[in-house]
Amino acid sequence: MRPAAAYGITIFGASFWGLTGLFVQNLYAFGFTPLEVVTIRMSLSMILMFGIIGFIRPYLLKIHLRDLPYFIGLGVVSIALFNWCYFTVMEQSSLSVAVVLLYTSPVFVAVISRFVFQEPMTLNKIGAILLTMAGCSLVAGFFPLGSMNLTFSVLVFGLASGFFCALYSIIGKFVSRKYHSITITAYSMLCGGVFLLPVSGIENNLAPFAEPMAWIYVVGSVLVSTILAYVLYTAGLKYIESSHAAILATIEPIVGIMVGVMIFHDELTGWQTIGILLIFSSIILSVFSKKMKFRRRKRGKPPFHHHGDAM
Repeated sequence: MRPAAAYGITIFGASFWGLTGLFVQNLYAFGFTPLEVVTIRMSLSMILMFGIIGFIRPYLLKIHLRDLPYFIGLGVVSIALFNWCYFTVMEQSSLSVAVVLLYTSPVFVAVISRFVFQEPMTLNKIGAILLTMAGCSLVAGFFPLGSMNLTFSVLVFGLASGFFCALYSIIGKFVSRKYHSITITAYSMLCGGVFLLPVSGIENNLAPFAEPMAWIYVVGSVLVSTILAYVLYTAGLKYIESSHAAILATIEPIVGIMVGVMIFHDELTGWQTIGILLIFSSIILSVFSKKMKFRRRKRGKPPFHHHGDAM
């Protein structure tokens, strides 16, 4: 895959995450709680992916048992717990604070990748991280002259959401070159869905499923902002550094803001516009970094040697 294509599918995947609010906000109107929405998304994604893949390409469902902990980490920690922490901040504080604290994730990814994958901490990367943090703060309205009082629990849950979100890029890297992105996404949804179903209490709130419009938003949330988003982003991880992928993912709040402006008629302030430009600048700086390494797979030589039986 060419570098431009790798960066493109990563940005598209993150953009589809940005469409989440388009579906989720409408699901809240039907009486679903945040935890129930996450459970619905992951459970239905799990069912759809295993059903379709099992019928069309069953060989993609073969994994090695020794890699199961990675899928549990992706599904339970990087998706389920991340969403729970993220929505908890929204509930206790505001969406703006949640977004600002969530997008500390590129910082976590860059630091962890430096020690785990020996990815270089270049000046371009540091600059992109600083631009990202500044841009997200402006987009969310946290600066300038922010006077928000953060409680300790909001701060902890917010930083935890950024940390758990960052772990998707880290954990996903261990399996992204061994399995197809569809395989990784399917098993991540399986692990997350199995974890959430018994704890969400969704069985006590089945009435909204009788509404046809609720299913339209459910299907959109599952197909677009869950399955396609994770498949494309995970596919990009195979070819680019985790820290760069995390920086590219900051296109998500931009898409979310644009959806709010164009669909829900939210007003975009001058500071938010500046923030969006800063985030775009960080993406450009990340993509065109001179020291960025793009991994190409050689034909006929698998990136990893597999041993043992497949699941």
